Amino acid sequence: MSIIILDKLGLAPQIQAVLETIYDPELKPANIVDLGLVYEIITKEEGIAKIVMTLTAPGCPVAGEIMNEVQEKVAAVEGIKEALVELTFDPPWTKDMMSEEAKLELGFL
Repeated sequence: MSIIILDKLGLAPQIQAVLETIYDPELKPANIVDLGLVYEIITKEEGIAKIVMTLTAPGCPVAGEIMNEVQEKVAAVEGIKEALVELTFDPPWTKDMMSEEAKLELGFL
């Protein structure tokens, strides 16, 4: 599954790069992008970045930690004034959303 990108600021590559440094502790070594947890990266002219993402399960015990890390790291990207993180479970995450690399790293292939 590919990420939907609406990028008025031209910062999506930098944002995606920082998202690739964030991990679900239960599914290391694969990052949240390779796991397919990031659905959308949106930037707006006012310097706002919005990340629409999901978790592997609605009751994920580290949900708050992951979302805080996403918010903090995206907000630190040069040119971003405010970072918003929206959590969705539509569509629900499945292993099929993972990159081939992530499936290989986690032993699903």
